Amino acid sequence: MHALVVAATVFGITFLAELPDKSLFASLILSTRYRPLPVWVGAVTGFTVHVAIAVTAGQLLTLLPHRVLSSIVACLFLAGSAYLLITSLRSARDHGSADAARQGGAQPSFVKIAATAFGIIFLSEWGDITQVTTANLAARYADPVAVGVGAALALWAVTAIAVNIGAKSLNVIPRTWVQRITGAILLAFGVFSAVQAITA
Repeated sequence: MHALVVAATVFGITFLAELPDKSLFASLILSTRYRPLPVWVGAVTGFTVHVAIAVTAGQLLTLLPHRVLSSIVACLFLAGSAYLLITSLRSARDHGSADAARQGGAQPSFVKIAATAFGIIFLSEWGDITQVTTANLAARYADPVAVGVGAALALWAVTAIAVNIGAKSLNVIPRTWVQRITGAILLAFGVFSAVQAITA
């Protein structure tokens, strides 16, 4: 019973922490460009690897000076924002071509889409708040399996929400605007993290 309580606690904390996270927006953007299922499979595989790292060796991340960790996170946010904003400008020039391809044209294979999603999530999650939180919870509770299961299920659930919203958003909002809005949010996160790094 204790393991279930630990897993449920970790699930709730991780789920809430991941909602405003850059990885959610990355999954959302990928699902506006590719089929949702392979995006979800690749993303959750990346998350699962990071949960394992956090539970077993992620505690080392908490030993980094706060300024260094904030600087790394700021760079990842700003890089993601730049990528999305530049991509949205390119998409605007090629109006409708990507959306047409997604709706009926040729797309990369399931494995290629999943591998792309895996790579993006795997790189963006280093030093992420959910990874650090999972490491802290693994250190706090003497039940790494329950912590790992709770964290992984939470990340899988958030990703499922993100890819479903992303896949349906193109019916309401053009893909270029989704990219610009997300890029602006990541830019704000990047600036905030940079300020934290400077003032730490």
